[in-house]
Amino acid sequence: MGVPDALQRLWTPHRLSYIQGENKPTGDDSDECPFCGLLADERSDDETLIVARDELVFAVLNLYPYNPGHLMVLPYRHVADYTELTGEETVAVAELTQRAMRVIRGVSAPHGFNIGLNQGPVAGAGIAAHLHQHVVPRWGGDSNFMPVIGHTRVLPQLLADTRELLAEAWKRIG
Repeated sequence: MGVPDALQRLWTPHRLSYIQGENKPTGDDSDECPFCGLLADERSDDETLIVARDELVFAVLNLYPYNPGHLMVLPYRHVADYTELTGEETVAVAELTQRAMRVIRGVSAPHGFNIGLNQGPVAGAGIAAHLHQHVVPRWGGDSNFMPVIGHTRVLPQLLADTRELLAEAWKRIG
């Protein structure tokens, strides 16, 4: 089948569902929201990848992470825009983000973080209808040729393993 080359292949079929838009809502309705669906789901936090819950917000691993430990902090309430958060929700998102950083540092000692909100599809929000703040651990040299040339992110840890490490550390560190 073709001419062999010197390239190795790293198959990432799990990324195809993201590329094709799986689990992305088509509107602003909370009935279609995958984040609201997690909260209504009868499965355990282990199965839904929810790492921590507070009174107004929760933290869940990103199904399509940039790096191991990439999680999102979300309000329980279905709101799309940062300006729609109540003062209490704003504080809760900030505090859970700080806790997430402490926990991730305790588990995997990243050199830094990307923290951010993508507001609207044009700003990169894959699910714009439910506000979510990304907490992405970063290490020196974690970006290499794979994302640029191969359009592939290499993740050395399974989501379930990452969730278990973070959830256990949350009890100790958070």
